[in-house]
Parts: sequence; C-alpha cells; structure tokens
Amino acid sequence: MPGPIEFWFEFASPYGYFAASRIDKLAEKHRRPVGWHPFLLGVVFKATGGQPLTGIPMKGAYSRRDMERTAGFLGVPFKLPEPFPFLSVAPARAFYWLTDNEPGRAKALALAVYHAIFGEGRVIDKPEQVADIAAGIGIDRSALLAGMAEPKVKDRLRAETERAIAQGIFGSPFVIADGEPFWGHDRFDQLDRWLDTGGW
Repeated sequence: MPGPIEFWFEFASPYGYFAASRIDKLAEKHRRPVGWHPFLLGVVFKATGGQPLTGIPMKGAYSRRDMERTAGFLGVPFKLPEPFPFLSVAPARAFYWLTDNEPGRAKALALAVYHAIFGEGRVIDKPEQVADIAAGIGIDRSALLAGMAEPKVKDRLRAETERAIAQGIFGSPFVIADGEPFWGHDRFDQLDRWLDTGGW
C-alpha cells in the first residue's frame, strides 16, 4: 500500500494556507492518506538564514501581489493580516494537543485557524484566540487551553520543528511523497504527476 503524503506547513504562511485548501483532495485522488505537520518557520529561518518573503525588497511587493492573484485563481478568500508575519506557536501547539487527544479534529481546527488568518485577515497568535476558534467548531475551549500549556505539547512542537530541519524542510508548504521533496504550493502539479507516474 502506498505510504502517506507528509504535509508540512507554518500557520503564518499564506502559501501554506493555499496548500491546505488542496492537499487532501489531491491525496484522495491518489488514494493516499495525509499526515499534517505544523512547524515553526521562524526557527527554521535561524538555521537557514531565510526571512519572510514580504520583508524582502522588491520580492516582498511581488509576493503580496502573487498571494492575491493565487487566492483569486483558487477561488479562496484572502486578506493578509497586519502585522505580518506573526508568531504561530499557539495554533501549532493546539494542533498537536488535538492530534494526541482528539485526532479527528486537529485538521478541522487547522483549516478554521487558516481561514481566520488569511480568509479574514486576523492575527491569531494567542492561545485564547485559538481556543475561541476551536469552540466555534465544537472543541472544548477550556480543555484545549489547558492542553496547549502542557510541557509535553511544547516539547512536541519543538521536536516536530527539529524533525523538519533534520529532513531538510526549509519553507512552507513542504510535501514529502515517497521520499521525494516538493517545496511550495506551486509544485502541486508536479506532485500530482509524480504520484500518478511514480516519478521520472
């Protein structure tokens, strides 16, 4: 049986948002499960010397235009939050707590948080904000807030980010399929063909 597709993403990544809207449908086409893995891109940037696209001269202005265009192409709502970028520790911790305690709801929270951030333009960087979103989709707010503060959840996010770096993951989104790495939402057509053909 074919192995799972590994989907690595940063909650403060617009292109991660676009990829999250497509990855499950693409995987379903190829009868593959998907493992969702949030990580902290800021930590990765410290290892690679990278920086957010929007802060780079000339490239920043282009990236903002490209984000708007890509959202229009995909037919998804888009509004870049301000200030941007921001720390995404809170939603990532919430995701991993749910993964361990209510695994069927972690992805639903990820999608809801992504919509709040890039569909509505809200900065979601506080545990209470994440808990409010979770409550809106039927997740126990108090339990989630308590879970996000657990040391083992903090350690889990740290370990997943370290694992991302160890695997050579330097941007969001990043997909690994059968050992083959694909960086960026704009590589999804190649990923689709790769899964169809087994590579070239």
